[in-house]
Amino acid sequence: MKVLVIIPAYNEAGSIRKVVRSIRAFDTSADILVINDASKDDTAAEAAGEEGVTVISLPINLGIGGAVQTGYKYACAAGYDIAVQIDGDGQHDGKDLGKVVAGVTAGEADIVVGSRFVEKSGYTPGLARSIGIRFFSKLVSKMIKMPVTDTTSGFRAINRKGIDLFAHYYPGDYPEVETLVYAASRGLKIKEVSVDMKQRQYGKSSISLLNGLYYIVKVTIMLLLIPRKNYEGL
Repeated sequence: MKVLVIIPAYNEAGSIRKVVRSIRAFDTSADILVINDASKDDTAAEAAGEEGVTVISLPINLGIGGAVQTGYKYACAAGYDIAVQIDGDGQHDGKDLGKVVAGVTAGEADIVVGSRFVEKSGYTPGLARSIGIRFFSKLVSKMIKMPVTDTTSGFRAINRKGIDLFAHYYPGDYPEVETLVYAASRGLKIKEVSVDMKQRQYGKSSISLLNGLYYIVKVTIMLLLIPRKNYEGL
């Protein structure tokens, strides 16, 4: 199977090489695509300095949703069987890549989410993130009628069916939660697997308490606008 790892990155010059090398240490066959979301630092040059990495530099900042959908459009056009999202801040561990992909290749699910909370781990989110994670875990679990512990995870593997879906529609702002409900409403099967997550070492998180509350309100409204039909869980 053709596998593409999509790494959205905005001002991640300090971490992007480590992210690529972490992936390469455990998977030398997957192609790697870095979406440089109009970074103001040397993210593009740092990524391009790693052998075998394709870099797409967006002319304007589209945000996480636009950057990730650019990757899905690329995967769709190039005929990839599986796309894997990994954040560019170095918090995800390349050793878990095979675990996330395995559920898709085995046909167990259309989307496999790497969760920090399926099993107890040492990862501790900040207050704003913790509130959002708990709230959306309960809401999404109820909406799609299956337990989901980590709706905000940016580490996930998706099959061709999901690639085609997200190439044509992907939320522009705070997309992780909405895409799970949107996919489930179109009959895609979702599964979580336990992964490790490191604390951010470079850059700064965009989630403060104030915009965390804005995030909760906005995403909740968007979730309620998604037609609730054809939900499938595991």
